Amino acid sequence: MFSQLFVNGLIAGSIYALVALGFGLIYSTTRFFHFAHGAVYAAGAYLTYACWLLGLSLYIAIPLAVIGTAILGGLIEIGVYRPLRKKNASSLILLLASLGLFIVIQNLISLIFGDNTKTIRSGAVTEGLPIFGARITPIQITIIVVSGLLLLLCWVFMKKTKMGKAMRAVANDPELARVVGIESDQVILFTFTLGSTLAAIGAILISLDTDMTPMMGFYALLMGVVAVIAGGIGSIPGAALGGLLVGMAQHLGVWKIPTQWQDTIVFLILIFFLLFRPQGFLGRVVKKAAV
Repeated sequence: MFSQLFVNGLIAGSIYALVALGFGLIYSTTRFFHFAHGAVYAAGAYLTYACWLLGLSLYIAIPLAVIGTAILGGLIEIGVYRPLRKKNASSLILLLASLGLFIVIQNLISLIFGDNTKTIRSGAVTEGLPIFGARITPIQITIIVVSGLLLLLCWVFMKKTKMGKAMRAVANDPELARVVGIESDQVILFTFTLGSTLAAIGAILISLDTDMTPMMGFYALLMGVVAVIAGGIGSIPGAALGGLLVGMAQHLGVWKIPTQWQDTIVFLILIFFLLFRPQGFLGRVVKKAAV
């Protein structure tokens, strides 16, 4: 029983970590909560479903859906957020715009595909491979491996590449980044495409394992936000730790208490971090200098 709950928590935590990482990267560079990230997440799964309906194999449908979702994230930045920033819109205005985008995209998905549950799984449902007393399917193993590899690649990218260093510079001090010649708008655009790509991959992976609905992005976003706050905004290892914490808390928590308390446990964790460690596991306390 414990081993199965542990494996389930690891699988869920892997998806939450990807959502948290994309959301955290966007927040770090823009300083507002991009709630439309949840709708972009759902769009990644439904774009895969649309390509699959057109008769394309999943080996072609998945890359096309990931590219399409990355473009969607970039269009949101160019078409909505950038014009608002040019007008010196506050973080509250950007937040309201993101909520509006979330509703629009989610309702478009419902209008086109319907509200009923869809699936892109093919083949018979198998029992899974026995590992240490638990059962795990090949796609669930893929979820864990792909999530771990993407987190590692993003960490290397942020530390070693020119664009990664530019993203960190814009996140730390946008004004100073502009002074030294960094094109902040281009960096933010890249961050949106990268975050949307991570969201799409997470959505596609979980859709291959379970099912999809237009509301799937809202739940994933809530868990991702808790994970990024618990782990530390802007920290890739923190996103991984936060995602694992949320996933494990959800599944191991119901070992002793009813399953309807799953989400309550997660939000109790959120309240704890907000009260006692708002910077998260690996976040840094920002110290303001007195002038």
